[in-house]
Amino acid sequence: MRALVTGGTSGIGLAVARRVVREGGRVVVTGRDGERGAAAARELGPAGRFLAADATDVPAAVRSAQEAIGWLGGLDLLVTSAGVALVARLADTPPDAFDRLMAVNVRGPLVYAQACLPALREARGAMVHLGSDAGLRGEQAIGAYSVSKAAVAMLSSLLALDGAPEVRSNCVCPGATRPGMVHIGPPDDPDRGDDPAAWPVPPTGRVGTGEDVAEAVLYLARAEHVSGAVLAVDGGGGAGLPG
Repeated sequence: MRALVTGGTSGIGLAVARRVVREGGRVVVTGRDGERGAAAARELGPAGRFLAADATDVPAAVRSAQEAIGWLGGLDLLVTSAGVALVARLADTPPDAFDRLMAVNVRGPLVYAQACLPALREARGAMVHLGSDAGLRGEQAIGAYSVSKAAVAMLSSLLALDGAPEVRSNCVCPGATRPGMVHIGPPDDPDRGDDPAAWPVPPTGRVGTGEDVAEAVLYLARAEHVSGAVLAVDGGGGAGLPG
């Protein structure tokens, strides 16, 4: 398997990259932080490579996709994992902060999908977009993030139609997943980071891990008759209200 994982230098993205390598594949990860990217590349070894790219910079994103496809010799799987969040109600979200969220979380996956479609068509490959349980049911405390992740689910569904029949597109929606997001915080400190200590435990009895999400991503990468799906990986948190 030849994979490109955006936002693959930490958290869920890095877990997906590790899984690809562990199963004998090769992977390119992208991200903004050079130090974190270098550490990821060292961990992944010769089957992995880091390319510095900001998902909000369209030329840089396209260039990184093209370079990744060249290094890999084609592309079987695109995983769009780059994402940011904001701790603020939607009504209190500054317009520039909203624009940043949409540029990273929605426009970024679209740019990478457009850049990778020709190679994915040739390989009859797949793309998996990282949504969120917050995109399936609104979370008032992170309102703009909920809006952006609801848009990712729809973007993934429409790409399933646009890519058919050669390319499948699916969306994975994690619940609270350790170690948490790097780029999340209030408007005055948007990169503060997550605090897993405050997370509620879902019905399965434990908080999710990046490996749980990677398992779902690899399933969707291989499931030849699954496209346009939205899969929650939330430990049963969306099943309903417990008694």
